[in-house]
Amino acid sequence: MRTVLPFNHDWLFYPGEADAGEPDAQFQVVTLPHTNIVLPHHNFDNIEYQFISTYRKRFRLPEARDGRRVYVDFDGAMIACEVFLNGHKVGENEGGYTPFSFDLTDHLNENGDNLLTVRLDSTERPDIPPYGGVVDYLTFGGIYRDVRLRYVEPCHIEKVFVRTLDVLTGRPRVEIEVTVNNQGTELYAQELGASIYDADGMLIASGDMWVQVPAHSTEIFVLTGFNLPAVKLWSLDAPALYSAMFWLGSAAQTGEKPLRFGFREAVFRDDGFYLNGEKIKLRGLNRHQTYPYIGAAAPARLQRKDADIIKYELGCNIVRTSHYPQSPHFLDRCDEIGLLVFEEIPGWQHIGDQDWQGISLRDVQAMIERDRNHPSIVLWGVRINESMDNEAFYTATNALAHRLDPTRQTGGVRYFQGSQFLEDVFTFNDFSNTVQEPEHTPHLVTEFNGHMFPTKSWDQEERQLEHALRHARIQDKAAGMGNVTGAIGWCAFDYNTHREFGSGDRICYHGVSDIFRLPKFAAYFYESQLDPAVRPVLRPATFWTMGDRSEGGINPLVIFSNCDEVEVFFGDAHFGRFQPDRKEFPHLPHPPFQIWGLNLLWGGHKFDDLRVVGYVNGQAVIEQQIEADGVPRALVLEADDAELNADGADMTRLVFKIVDKYGNRLPYTNQVVSFEVEGPAELIGENPFALMGGQAALYVKAGREPGTVTVRAATPRLPAAAVTINVK
Repeated sequence: MRTVLPFNHDWLFYPGEADAGEPDAQFQVVTLPHTNIVLPHHNFDNIEYQFISTYRKRFRLPEARDGRRVYVDFDGAMIACEVFLNGHKVGENEGGYTPFSFDLTDHLNENGDNLLTVRLDSTERPDIPPYGGVVDYLTFGGIYRDVRLRYVEPCHIEKVFVRTLDVLTGRPRVEIEVTVNNQGTELYAQELGASIYDADGMLIASGDMWVQVPAHSTEIFVLTGFNLPAVKLWSLDAPALYSAMFWLGSAAQTGEKPLRFGFREAVFRDDGFYLNGEKIKLRGLNRHQTYPYIGAAAPARLQRKDADIIKYELGCNIVRTSHYPQSPHFLDRCDEIGLLVFEEIPGWQHIGDQDWQGISLRDVQAMIERDRNHPSIVLWGVRINESMDNEAFYTATNALAHRLDPTRQTGGVRYFQGSQFLEDVFTFNDFSNTVQEPEHTPHLVTEFNGHMFPTKSWDQEERQLEHALRHARIQDKAAGMGNVTGAIGWCAFDYNTHREFGSGDRICYHGVSDIFRLPKFAAYFYESQLDPAVRPVLRPATFWTMGDRSEGGINPLVIFSNCDEVEVFFGDAHFGRFQPDRKEFPHLPHPPFQIWGLNLLWGGHKFDDLRVVGYVNGQAVIEQQIEADGVPRALVLEADDAELNADGADMTRLVFKIVDKYGNRLPYTNQVVSFEVEGPAELIGENPFALMGGQAALYVKAGREPGTVTVRAATPRLPAAAVTINVK
């Protein structure tokens, strides 16, 4: 019997080194994922999270061992740790982005109390990737991902890789590579098998083979011969997922999710990227895994929400997990919604010594073995982001990636075209404010814009507009170049950084959305590339004020939309009906509208509310209005989710804005908003909050008890707002 149980509850945390004699009363009770310090969303020093902390968990075995081995599995802890059970050291790990496990069996009290202790070093150690040089992101401390307790038989399945082959031939095949570890003292000879299920849970195929594994050894077997029916392909619009369950002898599985996979062919060729034989132009954004206040310690709901934002709100078909492997929950959601992923190893420009490189090679292996069953992942990044050439090191990373996963290609992100090309795809950060003609193919632009034009959500309108147009111009040019597979912009969300980067408050304002995942004008451009059949989009890129642009006025009026035509009104006055600017943006699916000749004069008396109507196939499908006077009309308070789970970790985003009468944020309001919460939850974030940009967010974190949570928000001169969340 194999059992996997969640192990996130009832940990004890001490923000320092605690010896075994330190009483539990000095510790704080926490639930994982956990950040070692909650911080403001900006204006803090990264030294604040750089300390050694101690985690404890007292537990009894939740079920009898019955001769099985017992492991503790960590999805991630930042950045190095030593783990002890009942005073005995069971292992250590260096690196914060990949999973690790320890066998607890030999030091367990099977019928009594146990004490698991983690000594966690969250300092930015130069001997561990990504450090050794300066790094343009932060590595917040804590056991920030999930932990599980796993029971396995002495001979057990350790790893599984489902390879789908010949998916476009009409006769798809499956090969399942299974690694079996025999920790027992005798030869193990039994049946190894797998069952495959469709998305509805119906059994569609099964296969088995007789295996023998010598004592104290590990063997790899490949299951073949599955008689598959016709299968549905995993695609961007219809991401069909299948699942597999496994058995070894008579050992069953409980508490462990079926392994999910998809049938799809993804390949980069010299003339583009092909998914299931269809050429697709890639349009995406980079994502950092960090959040305001909680660093990287975001539970599953927030991780999944980021994938939804990138696909459904920002209209992307690919995301790059810059610059490290990210949460399994995020990748699971990418699988479910059809969002392609380029995943890469931890690092930023610096390559360390041989020991450092050894950790990096281990990261390659851990990343690929953890994630190679995700159909969303189409490219492995096996080069340290923007590093210089190192032939021996990168020959090794590529060889390892191809051995572990011969079904996917590799890329390696650099910032100079003359770099040695050892990978399968030339992945290139292009900051030329255009798209350079490729020297190598396949060629994928993996970053652009970013630090070349940082933009805050309260910047002057013309800067915010130019920020959006720069993204539009690059995506247009990439879309028109047959030897460029696509472009991934820098980046989806603003993020915290070191003092060597970013603005004075230590945020890099490079995102098309702010740090709270709320849109700037550049986000409107990406959203406008959605198919209008998914939903119509109509986003005037203006705050509709007469004095925000240099020399005044609003000329041109830029509208990001996927409509065929737009009609513009000033109050009741009709200005005209317009089509997208296909001359300047000939390659975009949905070019921006650039409307000139408004002739709204500085100090003019006819300045009135803006009304825009969008048309698809001659029918009005969407309307947007912006008030002319810019006076705050309401405080808006909205939660992303109406329900949370009473597990002590679940969170939802709580967005608040000050808006005009049509619900548009007013970017230059800086009022203070105060919050009160009632019920079994807490607020995470600054309270009271001094607004910048007219919008921000907190998080509501559930406790361990069910009930109703009410959050109230108040600010001077406006009616209070409230929202209710059910904790179940």
